[in-house]
Amino acid sequence: MKLFFSPLAASLAPRIVAAEAGIALEYVQVDFRTKRLPESGGDYRDDAPLGLVPLLCLDDGTKLTETSVIVQYLADRSPTAGLAPPWGSRERYELLEWLAFIATELHKKVLWPIFNRSHSEDAVQFARQAAEEVFDHLERRLADRAYVTGERFSAADAYLAWAMCLLPFGKLELGARPMLRAYAERVLSRPSVQDAIAIEMPLAAAAIKRNRAS
Repeated sequence: MKLFFSPLAASLAPRIVAAEAGIALEYVQVDFRTKRLPESGGDYRDDAPLGLVPLLCLDDGTKLTETSVIVQYLADRSPTAGLAPPWGSRERYELLEWLAFIATELHKKVLWPIFNRSHSEDAVQFARQAAEEVFDHLERRLADRAYVTGERFSAADAYLAWAMCLLPFGKLELGARPMLRAYAERVLSRPSVQDAIAIEMPLAAAAIKRNRAS
């Protein structure tokens, strides 16, 4: 399987899940600004018309998009890793609830406007205000659990770990929220998360340098 990614974009979540599940993927870097493939010089939009990552290409040629879908697909390939409860269970629907919340309320409402230069200053300020409500919600929900669905790291935690990684770059602070701060420290200290960040951080720095020179 082949994963198209941009350094430190939401595609970091599938990388984390793949590591947790012991799944070997081929990684293809995408320049998030130009939509080019640095290694081949090709146009990523030939594979993904919207130009967004992640994109997972299966061995049979099937293409999957959307972080929430891809992390579940990878988790389901390795049930013993315990990254996603069985389909039809109440716990699976709780996982779906979390993935939807992270995708809509944190990823698209907060992080996307802050990191996308095309948004207006008003949109950025709205995102920063919305972040406070999101953080408050997370603080409440994490009060009695180690991870979002309980005591075990899940595919949703991989997605949220990516968000926690980005917060300092967006000058977003967790403030006086001890449960959320402890959670962020917990997930960011996992070897799979640390390894993923260590791989992608220099790639992100190189991409920024390359785009500034172009």
